[in-house]
Amino acid sequence: MERFNFTVIKRFWAIAKTYWSSEKKWQARGLLLLVVILSLGYTGLSVVLNNQRGAMISALSAHDESRFWHTIVVFAGVLVAYAPIYAGYTYLRDRLGLQWRQWLTENFIDRYFQGRAFYNLSGSDIDNPDQRIAEDIRSFTQESLAFVLVVISSLLGIIAFSGVLWKISKPLVLFLVLYALLGTLVTIGVFGKALVRLNFAQLKKEADFRFSMVRIRENAEAIAFYRGEDRESEQVKGRFDEVFDNFKRLILWQLNLNCLTNAYEFIPFILPAIVVAPGIFAGDLEVGKVTEAQGAFIQVFFSLNLIVARFQELTSFGAGINRLYTFAEGLDQSPLSLQETTEQDSSPSEAVVEEKSQEKVGESEAEVAGDDQSEAPVLTEEHPTITTEITNRLAIANLTLFTPNYQQMLVEDLSLELSPGEGLLIRGPSGCGKSSLLRAIATLWNSGSGTLYRPQAEDMLFLPQRPYMILGTLRDQMLYPNIEAELADDKLHHILEQVNLPDLDHRFGGLDAQQDWSSVLSLGEQQRLTFARLLLNQPQYVILDEATSALDLDNEASLYRQLKATQTTFLSVGHRKTLVEYHQRILDLSANHTWQLSARS
Repeated sequence: MERFNFTVIKRFWAIAKTYWSSEKKWQARGLLLLVVILSLGYTGLSVVLNNQRGAMISALSAHDESRFWHTIVVFAGVLVAYAPIYAGYTYLRDRLGLQWRQWLTENFIDRYFQGRAFYNLSGSDIDNPDQRIAEDIRSFTQESLAFVLVVISSLLGIIAFSGVLWKISKPLVLFLVLYALLGTLVTIGVFGKALVRLNFAQLKKEADFRFSMVRIRENAEAIAFYRGEDRESEQVKGRFDEVFDNFKRLILWQLNLNCLTNAYEFIPFILPAIVVAPGIFAGDLEVGKVTEAQGAFIQVFFSLNLIVARFQELTSFGAGINRLYTFAEGLDQSPLSLQETTEQDSSPSEAVVEEKSQEKVGESEAEVAGDDQSEAPVLTEEHPTITTEITNRLAIANLTLFTPNYQQMLVEDLSLELSPGEGLLIRGPSGCGKSSLLRAIATLWNSGSGTLYRPQAEDMLFLPQRPYMILGTLRDQMLYPNIEAELADDKLHHILEQVNLPDLDHRFGGLDAQQDWSSVLSLGEQQRLTFARLLLNQPQYVILDEATSALDLDNEASLYRQLKATQTTFLSVGHRKTLVEYHQRILDLSANHTWQLSARS
């Protein structure tokens, strides 16, 4: 991991400029200008307060009572103005940071879902995207804004207080600049690389530990059935041990840094008194000049010493920038999942597809990879991809399908077309590529060659083996993905009766009840509820990946009869022999990537 250097600054600006040049730029720049003006105001008042502190000490030393009370009145008057200005500065700074976070979060969320990037990034090097959106963006906006404003305040402080210090002692100013520069170079050179690396690792390990706890909650019942408490406990403890060990190394480096900075920052408290003392002893300077010089010296020193004083925060900030930047890169490089074209004679495009783990939609790794690794093809450096054409039909022409890394052929030279209202059943042994073919039809995979003709996405509905239960009401579950549709309650009740869930709404308090549906419903109930979505949305085409595997034969028969009655064109993957009677044609896939298409006998 690189240290906090110009690369990090370039990455910071690559992320930050999206907001400051967006449609919100004038509002953002206006707020920033107002914050800078307030910063300038309270910095100027700080100089006045520092001078009055020195004058107060001089008045006490000279036993000048009238001057002392005059100084107190001026000090109090300045303080009355200083307090609201500084409070306003803090509020507007935080408000600007909040608005920046809102815009950047929405921007990343849009990019995360665009082109199914959330799917394409799964299994990649981009770990814990949830944490990067929720935590890293928050830290980025708040800390970067705070740091930029601290830099501006420091520059203003240097300009304001250097004049005061220069009048008192010119050598003191020169020594201060050289001292701060030396401390900054030593801190960056010795601690920079190690602290950025350790902070980056800490963010990752903390996210991994939190994710392991979330998995326990989401899979509590399965773990309980397997009696896997000991295994899961050891795994979670192992993740925490990684957090602990890395943080132990981090605080050791912080200890060394603190030893340096504490000793380094002690000098400004005594050096001004040493420099000014001869002038006071000689009667050339008032006693209050010690306080004034010390205050000005400390202000200038800590402004020049910004990197050393905030180095630990900067290294943590730099690690967060790197995580957010690599996430943004991953989103930009994620291929669009649907390559739409209206050209009927277009040839397959060629691209190098990155290797990704594709643990998705109802099929195990064994099924994805296949059991026979001996026939993995030797391909050229540039791999062909499947061409997708948007039409009013569902057909496949000369399709050869591979796993995403092109190491295993799954299906070779497959051609078929579904007639309107027809049902096609796909069968075959585990590992032959049944669910992989569905991924290709859904344009989640494009590794291979041939042409896929398919309708618009809104004309198709996919029902996976493990139904997706959204966060929302029972009404939302039934209407998904068209949750904005308005249907009468009677219609929804009728659909529940059709899928043999007549009392589901009454069990949970009505159609607008909110529950963790994946927990309170059995898998069979979830599958029937997704069939309710099918009957409500009435798509032209339906793809079912063992969508009735958890149902008894009577419920399965009832649902398929209702599906056929809708005249919907559908394609099913399944193992049960009873499924044959609901389909007109059968596609048998084999483990050696051959296939056979036949009519139902």
